[in-house]
Amino acid sequence: MPSFRSKNLTRATLSAGLSVVALSSSAFAQDAAQQSSADSSPGVAEIVVTAQFREQKLQDTPIAITAVDSAMLEARSQSNLTEVANQAPSVVLRPTTAAFGPSISATIRGMGQIDFNPALEPGVGLYIDDVYYPRLTGANFDLLDVERIEVLRGPQGTLTGRNSEGGAIKFISRRPTGEGGGYVSATYGSRNRINLRGSADFKLAEGLFGRLSGTFADQEGYVKNIDYGCANPASGVPTRAGGTNCVVSKQGDVGYKALRGILRYNPSDAVDIMVSGDYNRDSRNNSAEVLLFGSNSNPNVQTSNGVPFDSRFICGTFCNYATTGSTAGTFVAGAIPPLQGLPMPAVSSDGRTEYKGWGVAANADFKLNDDLQLQSITAYREFDTSFSSDTDLSPANIGFGISQLDSWFVSQELRLNAKIGTFADLTVGGYISDEKTTYYTLQDIRYVAIALPTGPLPLFPLQFIGNDPVRSKSKAAFATAIVHPTEALTVTLGGRYTHESKDYTFFRFNLDGKTINGFLDPVGAANGIGYSGPNGTALSGRTGSYAGNKFDYRVSVDYRFSPQILAYGTVSTGFKGGGIAPRPFNAAQAVPFGPEKLTAFELGLKTDLFDRKVRFNVSAYFNKFKDAQLTLLSCPQFGGPGPCAVPQNAGDADVKGVEFELNLRPIEGLQIDASASFLDWNWKCVVPAVVNPAGATSGCSTDPALVSQLVAPPRGVSKSQWSIGAQYEALLGSAGSITPRIDVARQGAIAGTATVPVAGSASARFSTAEAYTLANARLTWRNADKDLDISLEVTNLFNEYYFLSKFDLSGAGAGVVSGLPGRPREWAVSVKKKF
Repeated sequence: MPSFRSKNLTRATLSAGLSVVALSSSAFAQDAAQQSSADSSPGVAEIVVTAQFREQKLQDTPIAITAVDSAMLEARSQSNLTEVANQAPSVVLRPTTAAFGPSISATIRGMGQIDFNPALEPGVGLYIDDVYYPRLTGANFDLLDVERIEVLRGPQGTLTGRNSEGGAIKFISRRPTGEGGGYVSATYGSRNRINLRGSADFKLAEGLFGRLSGTFADQEGYVKNIDYGCANPASGVPTRAGGTNCVVSKQGDVGYKALRGILRYNPSDAVDIMVSGDYNRDSRNNSAEVLLFGSNSNPNVQTSNGVPFDSRFICGTFCNYATTGSTAGTFVAGAIPPLQGLPMPAVSSDGRTEYKGWGVAANADFKLNDDLQLQSITAYREFDTSFSSDTDLSPANIGFGISQLDSWFVSQELRLNAKIGTFADLTVGGYISDEKTTYYTLQDIRYVAIALPTGPLPLFPLQFIGNDPVRSKSKAAFATAIVHPTEALTVTLGGRYTHESKDYTFFRFNLDGKTINGFLDPVGAANGIGYSGPNGTALSGRTGSYAGNKFDYRVSVDYRFSPQILAYGTVSTGFKGGGIAPRPFNAAQAVPFGPEKLTAFELGLKTDLFDRKVRFNVSAYFNKFKDAQLTLLSCPQFGGPGPCAVPQNAGDADVKGVEFELNLRPIEGLQIDASASFLDWNWKCVVPAVVNPAGATSGCSTDPALVSQLVAPPRGVSKSQWSIGAQYEALLGSAGSITPRIDVARQGAIAGTATVPVAGSASARFSTAEAYTLANARLTWRNADKDLDISLEVTNLFNEYYFLSKFDLSGAGAGVVSGLPGRPREWAVSVKKKF
């Protein structure tokens, strides 16, 4: 039986649809000729999208799409991908804490991923000019010289394909035209913020054009990293070198630069070839974090002079006591007395995050005749990144990690588009990709213990190096038919067959990088890398493999009641690939997990009313979600006590939601934009071991006592969000114009744990990233020739204190909860000159 909440969602959707039909009764009388002339009216701008492999008007495409052009991105003071989510219904994109490096968490309609690990798939497809970007690492793209961004909500399994069960985000770059022109802009703002941007379009020869664009960004951080010993001399904690007023560095800083070049060969309508290349570098201090909870009485995690880890290391709203390593010590044994006095070497890093990435792509369109078009998309991309994380944000020695990823990715896609008169549009194609990422990590984890009522009983220290190659391959064949039985009725049929495989090879060494760590891999330490025999199987040298096939389909029917109203209904599927648990702390944790699968049912209504002065779109969906992937932080069923980070297929859920988007242009110069979304997540069954370590590891139980222990919605997902923005361009005659704009956006709360925490526990009190509301304001003067802009912007206008994400290791035994606070109020002045 539908829940009370789901009934409310359905009623809200039906009411919105009936209201639109009522409002538009007078508009029905207008004929198509009147509507086509509306393109020159001062109404909502028409945006052309390519969501279905061909150019279509946004309002003619039966997909829930948020399309944002470059002018709106600039008006909203948005410069990177995560900021775009503020105005996109059901989309949550957020930067992660330092432990996950320069990556983002991404979900659409509750589907996605929060972990950067290359063994895990994103669940939200990211595309740059139709080229798939397979990783969340480095995915907070700068919006450099984009023409528009398309956010496709709902599974795109037959269209964009790979791991796009939640949806897809497509970046479309400005193409060279040979018409010349470009722009330069400069920004100065809070904490010595400097932004420089520029782009130029030029003609090289007849039919050969180029475009070059670049950006530079630099800004001081907003979270102070303070030397604890310096600030608290009575503690006896040794001080570190450097720092004015005990401040070692400022985290949350910006150090970004990027360059992009495009060559376009377009000698005729029959040939259009675009070759692009880009390079970007992100070099900065670690992500801005603060400690929210600290409590661990294990003697092995104390500071070098014996200060225990507790709330004394909570620094404040915008500061921490993080260090760039752990000091040397000797192990205090508990459960295994012979380990008493075992040396624990020091580890260290420079406390910075570095990312370098580059790629090349070739997009070729060949018009074979009036009815046939061949498209080829070829791409190669590399990146390497390094980052570190002081888990406890203090001079204590709970945990410290250093990570490095080196990755390359190559892909090829072919599409053949055919037009069969006015009756149908067809697309058939194929896709292939190959990717290799080597994940190097050094981990110093000293809190491993058996939890007893009297306190933690130390088990063993974990100081190890992993250097794991991951190889992923994918092949697919797809087809889409868009059929027009009548002028008003369209039926879309799509299918995609995918075969994918993944190999993950494990290595677990001591800090010398040569000998095998005996705590993590006793079989390998005794018998050598790759050993498999009577004594067991070594973890080091073992390759875990996953392979699977999946067929996705999409059936959509849309009907245009009038030039102003389109209604559609869709049934579609999607999936996110499986793999092998990538962070085993013993051989038993190197277990596989399968793909998660989604079947989605959606109804939508798209309208342009009153000579396109009102655009109102609404969509409602019902998702049948199976085999959801969740990461276990406690798993004695896989090898006994100790750390755990094992992804498993946790259960099934029903997800219902409704989304609204409104654009108003009531009078010339005035623009009002609003959006809202609501999501209702209901777990239907759970694999018992996910919530009860003594439970079965297979089978899905509907026992309410078990099901109710899963957090709904899961981590990375928000139940509700809304936004509203308005601007008015006041004309000043020969003095140009002035445009004030205000944007207000509400982001819902996001859980910090996979299972419902115990009441009163640290997780219950601190791990949820609470809901927040942000307001941004911008004032722009533009000269009469519209080639010079001067803007003043203020972001986080009311100086809201909020958290973008949190990292909870209290349930894993570390006794730590940390958070990434959002940026405080900032101002900036920008000057932009077009030529």
